[in-house]
Amino acid sequence: MEKMEMYHIEYEKPKVTLLQQSGLGVAEIAARTCYDSFENSENACVKNAMNNLDTDAINDIDDSDLLSNLAWVHHHHSIIEHATLSFLIQGTSRGVLQEHARHRLQAISVRSTRYTMSSVINAFIASLENEDGYPFFLKTLLNLNLFVVTDEAYLAIEIRAIYDKLYFQYQKNDDFINAAVAKSSIPFLEEHKGNADTLYSALENGKKKRNVGDGFKHIVSDNWKVDMVVTFNIRSLKNYFDLRDSGAAWFQIQWLAEEMKEVTPVKYLKLIDKKYK
Repeated sequence: MEKMEMYHIEYEKPKVTLLQQSGLGVAEIAARTCYDSFENSENACVKNAMNNLDTDAINDIDDSDLLSNLAWVHHHHSIIEHATLSFLIQGTSRGVLQEHARHRLQAISVRSTRYTMSSVINAFIASLENEDGYPFFLKTLLNLNLFVVTDEAYLAIEIRAIYDKLYFQYQKNDDFINAAVAKSSIPFLEEHKGNADTLYSALENGKKKRNVGDGFKHIVSDNWKVDMVVTFNIRSLKNYFDLRDSGAAWFQIQWLAEEMKEVTPVKYLKLIDKKYK
């Protein structure tokens, strides 16, 4: 029997940008407060903190012997919860978002589906002007770069499913057009009747329906791209990297963890990753 070759699907990796870092100084101040040991700090701004508090200097601290000792000798990681990092993540998937949400101690703000899918809805509305609207819908969505998977053969299957689910709603919901199109844009449907391209262009350039409601959200899959901002304290980030920057993790969230670690300053990694000790 001829051996079947494994089909390789192409993916787009996420982009990660470090938005802000709180610095290590606050964490050392917290630790010194616990032990009342300010005079032992190698950082002058910490040593004098109770008499002359220089917050700018404290936030610029790059190293702390005490924090390193607590993290690696005593495994006292609660202190480093006072240091935080915020990341902008662009182009990960809803599947990764679901995995990310399992890490409890993080602040997470995610691109809303119902507020940001008007172009998809507009493409479907415009496609109704063609006898067979799916080819127009497929071409339009491929150009929007909405998915983590980039393989067009795979995407054709996924986009077909989105089209069929939208068409099902269109047939079942008498108020579909009002739910999908901004009131001021509804006249475009008559003005551009019979021409999918000009109708789509008019809908895109007109006022968009910002909140299309929850009814449309289920049409997308875990392959749908999302952008998000996440903020971790360093202790939680250690847990995240331990679990997700690992061969046992799902490859998409492993990619994301790798990108996040790449933009994490070494002064934090020295407290949470043995490779940087």
